[in-house]
Amino acid sequence: MNRTSRLYALVEELRAAAPRAVTVAALAARFEVGPRTVQRDLQALMAAGVPVRCTSGRGGGWSIDPAMTLPPIRLTTDEAAALVAALAAADASAPYAGAVRTASQKIAASMTGPASTVARQLAARIVALPARTAEPVRSAVERALGDGTVLRLSYVDAAGRESERAVEPAGLLTADGKWYLIAWCRTRQAGRGFRLDRITAAAPTGERARPHDLSDLLRGSAAADAAHPAALAALMPRDDPHPSGR
Repeated sequence: MNRTSRLYALVEELRAAAPRAVTVAALAARFEVGPRTVQRDLQALMAAGVPVRCTSGRGGGWSIDPAMTLPPIRLTTDEAAALVAALAAADASAPYAGAVRTASQKIAASMTGPASTVARQLAARIVALPARTAEPVRSAVERALGDGTVLRLSYVDAAGRESERAVEPAGLLTADGKWYLIAWCRTRQAGRGFRLDRITAAAPTGERARPHDLSDLLRGSAAADAAHPAALAALMPRDDPHPSGR
């Protein structure tokens, strides 16, 4: 059994035993490897965000929260290939790229059969150019969107002009492989789109931003016809009165 298969099998073994803990010795015997190998595998699962934990003392060992893990995913080979392509597009310049990496590790550990094989083979055939968006900028944008707070941006426009902006984030737009922060610009007193790879610095202020409707800020712009991606339809709130994004 290769390591990837063993990591998946470890998750399933812990899930089957949950909420009871399983000792390293028992896991080593189950998979016919040494205790150190099991320890390294369990640490790798923790680093990937899988909710495994270790308890000490009598009756201790390793366990997993089954409510926080994915059951085996029964994807078709086409669905697996589509998933790999989508994950590849979410490179280091995309918002939430760090979380994408840990999510993809969880998904990989949950895929089985031919779909898993196809996904791994395709993943080995995809390459990407280095990201241009600085990680601190991306992280600041993520936090501002999540917390609903004002950001101070240093921005360089298409003509190379630099400016300082205070913005109230409303959402994200992706187009032609680029990502834009859509926000109310206090400097211009209007809705604006800021390409993430042109933001040279982003500093949180801690000030609460006013809520803004994304479609309102896009109205009258070149992106006025932007709509929610069809692939996200299953994740949209059921009571969303504007599922098309307008």
